[in-house]
Amino acid sequence: MSPALPLRTVDPMNLVDWVTDLMHTAGAPGAALAIALENLFPPLPSEVFLPLAGFTAAQGKMSLLDAIAWTTLGSVAGALLLYWVGALLGRDRVRRIAARMPLVRVSDVDRTEAWFLRNGYRAVFFGRMIPVFRSLISIPAGVERMRLAPFLAYTAAGSLLWNTALILAGYLLGDNWHLVEQYVGLGSKVVLGLAAATALLFVVTRLSKRRAKSRT
Repeated sequence: MSPALPLRTVDPMNLVDWVTDLMHTAGAPGAALAIALENLFPPLPSEVFLPLAGFTAAQGKMSLLDAIAWTTLGSVAGALLLYWVGALLGRDRVRRIAARMPLVRVSDVDRTEAWFLRNGYRAVFFGRMIPVFRSLISIPAGVERMRLAPFLAYTAAGSLLWNTALILAGYLLGDNWHLVEQYVGLGSKVVLGLAAATALLFVVTRLSKRRAKSRT
């Protein structure tokens, strides 16, 4: 690994560039830190960090296996922190928060909880490969106190597949590694669009039911 170079001054408005510099200069551990931060702050784009890790490996600054292993470790570490956030929040507190929110009912929380109890392990595994939700899925796992060993195993397995695919893409594309972000970023926008449409449908449906109930 080449000697570490000094990082640029951290600008809060330019955090992505700072983390990119960190990965370039610190090698595989820097890649792990970048992905751990991406888990904690979903707006940070793994579709940039992971292909960049592959490109960095292609340049010989770290091995391909190190890039995959360290980024997967970073993914699990970030997910574990969010799991404990959910665990500290707790089921009862979530229900109390829901009871105070407009248009939200405690029964909505109960239905969501029932769904998660039926599909929790699958949700954690496949959720690790869905932009944005790959971070958020750890919080309900913590709220429901999913058994820690299976949570870590499914998180690691899903993260390994996602990380490997994007790192290999960056490794094979070389100087064109940034093309991965264009296509995966489009997928992220689609996911966010579907989530926004679902939320809008929920609000419209709930308001319509409230109006119909007030008339009767």
